[in-house]
Amino acid sequence: MAESTIENVVIIGSGPAGYTAAIYAARANLKPFMFEGYQVGGLPGGQLMTTTEVENFPGFPEGIQGPELMERMKAQALRWGAELVTEDVIQVDFRQRPFLISSAERQVRAHSVIIATGATAKRLGLPGEEQYWTKGVSACAICDGATPIFQGVELAVIGGGDSAAEEAVYLTKYGSHIHLLVRGDRMRASKAMQDRVLANPKITVHWHTEAIAIEGDGQLMQGLRVRNNLTQKEETLPVRGLFYAIGHTPNTQLFQGQIDLDPVGYILTPKGTETNVAGVYAAGDVQDHEYRQAVTAAGTGCMAALEAERWLSAQGLLHEFHQPTTEAAPKETAPAAKTPNLSESDPNAFDPTALKHRGSYALRKLFHDSDRLLMVKYVSPTCGPCHTLKPILNRVVEEFPEQMYLIEIDITEDTAIAEQAGVTSTPTIQLFKQKELVETIVGMKPKSQYRETIQKYVTKR
Repeated sequence: MAESTIENVVIIGSGPAGYTAAIYAARANLKPFMFEGYQVGGLPGGQLMTTTEVENFPGFPEGIQGPELMERMKAQALRWGAELVTEDVIQVDFRQRPFLISSAERQVRAHSVIIATGATAKRLGLPGEEQYWTKGVSACAICDGATPIFQGVELAVIGGGDSAAEEAVYLTKYGSHIHLLVRGDRMRASKAMQDRVLANPKITVHWHTEAIAIEGDGQLMQGLRVRNNLTQKEETLPVRGLFYAIGHTPNTQLFQGQIDLDPVGYILTPKGTETNVAGVYAAGDVQDHEYRQAVTAAGTGCMAALEAERWLSAQGLLHEFHQPTTEAAPKETAPAAKTPNLSESDPNAFDPTALKHRGSYALRKLFHDSDRLLMVKYVSPTCGPCHTLKPILNRVVEEFPEQMYLIEIDITEDTAIAEQAGVTSTPTIQLFKQKELVETIVGMKPKSQYRETIQKYVTKR
């Protein structure tokens, strides 16, 4: 079902590289079309959606939260006319011109393409990892650190770079003590981050140490078997949580056989951001295995947009889309105000006619008084996937306005509720029908899965 319109440029992926490319391409009147991504290769907004304080991005001397920075970049791209869809690209064809880019919901043709698919956090594949994934083992401390199972217990982080140092410091807010496992005799993290780790009394750095197995009781992780790679001595650390921060793998599976990759899988860009296919460019961590910083990703996003514009112009393919001049340009979207917490202390704020609610009072009220399907969404303020899922899930539940309710529970505000529900990772979705838990969904899933799950239970009698 190919569209008749041929886009100037399609951007695959978001994050600092993708959003910056969209801003520059949109301001050049190219009206870029972006596939932000959804599940494949990470999140819309990239790795900064799983980062707390970003202290080294120029222009923010006081620092800024990673998800907020990405939301502002996205708002800026939208302001200048970029078209964004939260979908995964499942196939590309760079052998035909115009290029063909396909998701599960559409096919788009384009004269040029900018690839900004980033990289995905690596796992170690330890014994017990699969069994205890989301039950003590995670690759995102920022997403899962606030869950009840990690509060007041010892935790471990594996890695020696900035991400590992940042996660170790972050987890001191929740864990009783943090064990940072470093394979060598030094950290790769910046000096500032190293100083922060080494000065923190709640963090112990284990040098020359490797994890060899994850132990548990069949339900939750209970310990981590480690080995000193100099002495070969083994011991079990009594940690209840393990967080990986061991590097990333470029998200280039989609492009194998289409463009040139290096032996590790990064896209080769020998000149600027150009690939070996004319009209195809790559920006950000998908082609940068050396610096991997938000600011360098943004820089290559700018370069890719400028190079795409020049190439389109030289080929006589550029079609300009001018912004309306009769209306003032819209102001940049400010960060959304927080929804009032419909807590037990404020029952007057509860609106029984609303479809969407927030807080423990609404949950208790609807659980006991309503016979509709209840979808309870457990989130954390620093959880990038939670930010991404919110508008998608809102649109899905709006298809069932008379048959269900959606209640959001912030696990940092309603810790007891989250603990009682057995939440070990965010986002977690639980569905209740007639006061009975009928389904639990952990992590982000395709939009169609949420719709089909709701449909299954609202039609049951």
